[in-house]
Amino acid sequence: MQTPNRSAPGGPGIPARWTSSAKTGVGTALSNKSHVWFTLSHGIFNEIYYPRIDQACVRDMGLIVTDGADFFSEEKREAGHKVEWLADGVPAFRLVNTCRDGRYRIEKQIVTDPHRDTVLQQVQFVAQKGALSNYHLHVLLAPHLGNQGAGNTAWVGEFEGTPLLFAQRNDCALALACSAPWTKRSVGYVGSSDGWQDLKAHHQMTWEYTRAENGNVALTAGIDLLKSHGQFVLALGFGKDPDEAARNAIVSLRDGFDKIQHHYVSSWQEWIKTHAPLKPEEVAPGDLTQKSLAVLRTHESKQAPGGLIASLSIPWGFSKGDKDLGGYHLVWSRDMVETAGGLLAGGAHEDARRVLS
Repeated sequence: MQTPNRSAPGGPGIPARWTSSAKTGVGTALSNKSHVWFTLSHGIFNEIYYPRIDQACVRDMGLIVTDGADFFSEEKREAGHKVEWLADGVPAFRLVNTCRDGRYRIEKQIVTDPHRDTVLQQVQFVAQKGALSNYHLHVLLAPHLGNQGAGNTAWVGEFEGTPLLFAQRNDCALALACSAPWTKRSVGYVGSSDGWQDLKAHHQMTWEYTRAENGNVALTAGIDLLKSHGQFVLALGFGKDPDEAARNAIVSLRDGFDKIQHHYVSSWQEWIKTHAPLKPEEVAPGDLTQKSLAVLRTHESKQAPGGLIASLSIPWGFSKGDKDLGGYHLVWSRDMVETAGGLLAGGAHEDARRVLS
């Protein structure tokens, strides 16, 4: 049973930094009901943006595998990564992260919910050596709400009976839910009491802190592999306050990943039909037209249609902190003109017209 109101030590944590700009995927739902953009790198979520395309609110979210004794493996560092598009021209992705020691494989599918502010990750954990019971799986999430790694508050809580992990900074909040039971949950300060420090030192979660106030924080939770048979969905919801974020995460989980994925993919495929400069029989193997258009279209603002940012990234992110508020997620006329030209060349004329207007 979790100790109530146990504050994490070591605040405010080390100075916050961003992460790699070497993206292998970007995506968002083609819906004005969803205000979340995700980026991928090294087999995990990198920056996630909400509620605007110029507002990063997550540094990264990945998985850590241990055996409870002497094995520690962080998928972004100790695994090989394979990335596939779920459908041509649709920025929904399948990731396969294979442990370099051959001990496990993690398969993921990633989309955002077209109907609410949630990003979802369906996960299949496969034990390639030993049994599923030999492994402990943990999710590690680093909030940087409102483009800021400092001044975030994290806590362990519930909403309408569902156990979640929360973070908030001013009028921006997130909530992490899972379709599988949590084994343990903890929040802490990066570099001192966060879950990475605990797992690296002990190969299992020994800390269960319930609150980390006003700092550079991280959220950690163990996922019950046996009860889920290694398959589960992580739903990361966002909102103006913790209740809204929790509600988004929970309702997305209830709707189910398959239903949400279908709506996400079909809406992008409908968009592809509106321009489709090439007939299927004219598309050469390896043609990148549709994927290129999808990447360009993903970079458009939903609050200011036609506003296209340069990139969903922060160059040299490992050395950039809270003072670098823009990164490349800014609207520059030079880059916007280049993007509009690409949309025109690909036959996406209505999208180019929004840029002009």
